[in-house]
Amino acid sequence: MIPSKLPNLPTSIFAEMSELAAQHGALNLSQGFPSFHAAQELKDLAAQAIQNNHNQYAPMMGIQELRIAIAQMMQSQHSVAYDPMSEICITAGATQAIFTAIQATIFAGDEVIIFSPAYDCYEPAIKIAGGVVVPVPMQLPDFTIDWDLVKSKVTAKTKMIIINSPHNPSGALLQDADLKQLQQIAVENDLLILSDEVYEFMVFNDHEHLSACRYPELKERCFITGSFGKTFHVTGWKLGYILAPPRLMKEFLKIHQQVIFCINRPIQHAVANYLQNPSTYQDLGKFYQRKRDLFLNLIKDSRFKFKPSASTYFQLLDYSSITDEHDYAFAKALTINHKIAAIPISVFMEGRDPKMLRFCFAKEDEELVAAAKILNQI
Repeated sequence: MIPSKLPNLPTSIFAEMSELAAQHGALNLSQGFPSFHAAQELKDLAAQAIQNNHNQYAPMMGIQELRIAIAQMMQSQHSVAYDPMSEICITAGATQAIFTAIQATIFAGDEVIIFSPAYDCYEPAIKIAGGVVVPVPMQLPDFTIDWDLVKSKVTAKTKMIIINSPHNPSGALLQDADLKQLQQIAVENDLLILSDEVYEFMVFNDHEHLSACRYPELKERCFITGSFGKTFHVTGWKLGYILAPPRLMKEFLKIHQQVIFCINRPIQHAVANYLQNPSTYQDLGKFYQRKRDLFLNLIKDSRFKFKPSASTYFQLLDYSSITDEHDYAFAKALTINHKIAAIPISVFMEGRDPKMLRFCFAKEDEELVAAAKILNQI
């Protein structure tokens, strides 16, 4: 036996619930991937790139056309300039971007503050780097952040704060006051920021996604990650990107070149061309808002309680009026006995159990109708 760097790491809850759903023939609203297809135009562009022989290694930071397209997108969306030659790198999904940024900057004993519930790739990456995870619980029921509590957690060993907005699993969004307080804490304590913004275009109603890059003193100390897999319904393509000032990107690239060096080239060409039409991402909020509204309207008379998600393609449902069972046990029972799978969020909350399950509504309308029928009978 060899010693394990992650001796207590359990199987991912996403893999576990998806496997359970498959075993029992359950409708899978657990794992966060769409059940519908990508746009035909995007698929055609990928096929065209292959036929045009864009099949050899790409530049380490990604093809220039895609980095320029991302820079234009950030300028259009946030009125912020990123240099495509030195501040943008294409990655194998946002998860690789997050892992690499942490390995590049976190050393043994460095403390990293995360907000729970937190996506499950943050903590293992910190531990592999030798860092110490410092979880700060978000305030329920609205999943807000107590910044005084954050300040109390900052020590001389604190190196980084990881934020996630739009937030998975709650759909909550950081507000201007939040980001200004984060900026003040980061500047006063010379901290790095890693901002996970993969659901940036899935924002509903009158809500707005405020990227960390809009705040100048955050931008100069911040890694920002995004995901074309999420945005364009192609999670299997594993195509993401990271933005960072040159001093951070320089260190990022030292690890990136050893981990993966470069990313799938034909897919980069396809996305670079697809991005020339901004509606491909700007209309995403309307697309998913209709899905959310359909799902919630169908279950409005059920025993589940909910506050409509402000963003992402996830909806939390409060089941406290149905049972006081632990969310993990209830999620398994729903999958086995009622044939519908969801994610229990206590696994991301250091044992706190708010009696909520996360459902993914990035599904065909027929699947949402079928899911609602099941939920209405519980």
